[in-house]
Amino acid sequence: MASDTSEGSIMFYHDKRLQYPVEVSNPDPVFARMLQQAIGGVEGEIRVCMQYFFQAWGSRAPNTKYRDMLLQTATEEIGHIEMLATAVALNLEKAPASLQEEGAADGIVGAVMGGGNPRHTIEGMLHRHILSTGLAAQPCDADGVPFNMSHIYASGNIAADMYCNVAAESTGRVLATRLFNAAHDEGMKKMLHYMIARDTMHQEQWLAVIEELGGATGALPIPNSFPQEKEDQANNYNFYVTSVDGSFQEGRWTSGPSMDGKGEFTVFRNEPLGQEPILGPARPDSGGQAEQIA
Repeated sequence: MASDTSEGSIMFYHDKRLQYPVEVSNPDPVFARMLQQAIGGVEGEIRVCMQYFFQAWGSRAPNTKYRDMLLQTATEEIGHIEMLATAVALNLEKAPASLQEEGAADGIVGAVMGGGNPRHTIEGMLHRHILSTGLAAQPCDADGVPFNMSHIYASGNIAADMYCNVAAESTGRVLATRLFNAAHDEGMKKMLHYMIARDTMHQEQWLAVIEELGGATGALPIPNSFPQEKEDQANNYNFYVTSVDGSFQEGRWTSGPSMDGKGEFTVFRNEPLGQEPILGPARPDSGGQAEQIA
């Protein structure tokens, strides 16, 4: 999959070859279910793909290079989804007899390989690979929960979006390394070692944007367009201690210059700065008790 972002437009071109080889020597339906998390989980590829697209489509700046960069990477992520979907399908087909027997015994893979009642499986997840997709991947997580776009962060602030992207790629890389450690098939390890490498690059890429925007001293606090003299100067760099006895452990965040270089970290024993809230009486038509109504 490739995109053309010339002249501010966007167009996609399909290449039927995969971005990276996906080969499975020993199909494993259980691992196919695990791979679903990397497709439609909150740490998955659909999430980052859609996040980068919507950040790009809403990007406003005199220089369009950030929009272009986001579109390039979002399109790459479509290729990652394609790879994982292929891996799921390959892991669900031609499973050896020994796996079928083991699957029927544990009641999870049994719904797919052993003909068991899907209502007796965990969330009935794997039976949907037969009933709904014919042993193919789905846009859902490992529990069968459909991806619903609720974890897409596109704020319109380039620095805020970059920090969100670092978090997204970090959790995605954590998941990919766990899948790598759980994989027994060498083809799956090979695919995942490529995807882990791309997660590394993307973390570095988003951090590079933050550095180009001025790093902590230039980009923070976000948005840096809001005049700091308008914020509460007495509380903008205090670490609030909320323990009952006032105890806390020293850290970089309790003393010394703030990360943006615009203040000093201090410690504040949290105490009420406001008053007890007292609301007015209930309205006569509110359905409250007579004692609540003035």
